[in-house]
Amino acid sequence: MLAQTPPMGWNSWNTFGTDINEQIVMETADAIVRLGLDKAGYKYVVVDDGWSSNDRDPVTGRIVPDPVKFPHGMKYVADYVHSLGLKFGIYSCAGLRTCANLPASLDHEYLDAQTFADFGADLLKYDGCFIPPNIDIHLLYRRMGMALKATGREILFSLCTGDHSKAWAREVGGHMYRSTGDISDCFESYKNILMAQDQNFCYSAPGCFNDLDMLTVGMNGTGLVSTSNYSYEEYRAQFSMWCLFGTPLMLGCDVRTLSDELVELITNPRLLRINQDPECRPPYKMAHLGYQNFDKNIYWKHLSGNEYALAYFNYSNGWADTHTCFSDFGLSNESGMGLEISDAFTGEKVGTYKEYFAPRVQSHGARVFTAKVVKV
Repeated sequence: MLAQTPPMGWNSWNTFGTDINEQIVMETADAIVRLGLDKAGYKYVVVDDGWSSNDRDPVTGRIVPDPVKFPHGMKYVADYVHSLGLKFGIYSCAGLRTCANLPASLDHEYLDAQTFADFGADLLKYDGCFIPPNIDIHLLYRRMGMALKATGREILFSLCTGDHSKAWAREVGGHMYRSTGDISDCFESYKNILMAQDQNFCYSAPGCFNDLDMLTVGMNGTGLVSTSNYSYEEYRAQFSMWCLFGTPLMLGCDVRTLSDELVELITNPRLLRINQDPECRPPYKMAHLGYQNFDKNIYWKHLSGNEYALAYFNYSNGWADTHTCFSDFGLSNESGMGLEISDAFTGEKVGTYKEYFAPRVQSHGARVFTAKVVKV
């Protein structure tokens, strides 16, 4: 089964946009292996929009690679990615043209799916630009889902449709679906994405996951979607939220330039364990009066192995004090039970608590814990 847990990898768009080429892709694949990201689970190397020539091949009708950017062709690049033990992803669009105004797949779904399979693609990111208004977008994604299956190759189907597809992504064969607009590398962008997710939690499950867009962790004010410099604390909060929400972890930075500090963050085994938990349960947002406002959110999440995740996010411009009553998780005061709590960032045991827990959270920051129920 594809996408038993949220897919992980790298996508070219956030940093490079259409300025992508085979050297960048192959060097990125090398960096993923050199930094040990592959061992942490980052397997997909996805070439986004901008890879193809402006027109289809006049004889075969196929989409063909840009001969300057990809002089050896896409199969050559895919074979190189596969030789490193990684998976290769490609991009197309359900409309007349891609978002970068290149050939797209409307009425060419079966030919294009076979072309991507012949390249050796393991993932197709399928966007929603230039769709004629009289055509049902749902039908177009159903077509491509069928076309991918018809190739006989396992190809992960990544739907990129804004907030259109959450109700039908699974039924058209999708394995992940965008529920947001495009992310920018700034605090307000990722905050707005996260604050809009409460209604989407119920749609994610093994086989098909809510995609909050590519991570901007590590972009550091450079690249296509950058608008300002992030702090490390903000990147830490963004990454931990993506892990908690069970969304695909697709890096959007230039992996070749990642700092040791950020490599340590995105390979943190305790955070990845929360994201890749086999039960893939959504978090529960605490809504009790006093827990929530526009400046802080608190979440509780069931994990496998009789464990839980407990997360605090502070969107304000100052430190935030929190207060969490365990009875609101379902652990009553009379139960004789408490929580043994460990810090998910460091692995250190924080202590055993009965009835409540009240950590402080840094501005624009996050604190994430794992917990076990114990007798107290």
